[in-house]
Amino acid sequence: MILNAFMQYLEFEKRFSPHTLLAYESDLRQLERFLAATFEISDPKDITPMHLRAWMVDLLGNEASPRSVRRKISSVKSWFRFLRKRTEVSHNPAQNLILPKTGKRLPVVVEQKDMQQLFEQVAFGTGFAAERDRTLLELLYQAGLRRSELMLLSVSDIDFSRRALRVSGKGNKERLVPFGTALEERLRQYVRARQAEFPATAETALLLGDGGKRMYPKQIYNIVNQYLSAVTTVEQRSPHVLRHSFATHLSDNGADLNAVKELLGHSSLAATQIYMHNSIERLKQVYLQAHPKAGRRPDNK
Repeated sequence: MILNAFMQYLEFEKRFSPHTLLAYESDLRQLERFLAATFEISDPKDITPMHLRAWMVDLLGNEASPRSVRRKISSVKSWFRFLRKRTEVSHNPAQNLILPKTGKRLPVVVEQKDMQQLFEQVAFGTGFAAERDRTLLELLYQAGLRRSELMLLSVSDIDFSRRALRVSGKGNKERLVPFGTALEERLRQYVRARQAEFPATAETALLLGDGGKRMYPKQIYNIVNQYLSAVTTVEQRSPHVLRHSFATHLSDNGADLNAVKELLGHSSLAATQIYMHNSIERLKQVYLQAHPKAGRRPDNK
């Protein structure tokens, strides 16, 4: 199966991130191997819905989660849409597949009190690395950035006069994210520390590693994981958890859902509504714990 042209399309026209590109290619290569081994198929024209259903059964039989299977089929659908545009196939065999159901999974969130403890009680130390680590955490939590957006952020993307960040999001879409006086002070302090630590650097990235180079994904993950481990017991302690926390805490405190959507850079309101569900679940927990009649069964008559 010819995948190179599709991968180039995703990279250069759709501008997908390296992580997303890797996931697409992994899914399609996995399908390629299954079809070759099971049905001796290598031409996309020969793939039918029956072949894809067999692949789904095989995936589920090997303990792939329904969510993972749905993502893989989504990759296949996108690939066939691409092939149809190029008139290399006449139909999309994945279009009307019945997909396995998934349960609703709410985003993992760090409690507000735990985030407050992180920034008010945890010792970050002194020196450039300490300034950078705290700024990194503040940006993820106060601006709701994705890790990829944080890595791409440049010094010139900070507009102190308007208190806003120019953020390059998915699909190379830009958005302005406002910030308050606390983050303004933090950013000014970090920029001074950056200039003092690397006065002759030509690197444009805002956040720099100890060697003065742009930070890489695993480095950012390790920093977040280290500091969140000091204040929370949630199993996931990744940069994206801070983005979830940003959105959920806004929703908890009455922020308009459309405003949260714009701040996150979501293209659809549907992607943002999960944070409203999260807030409702939390309200239910408070109600069940606090209301004197919430946990009582009605008296028998």
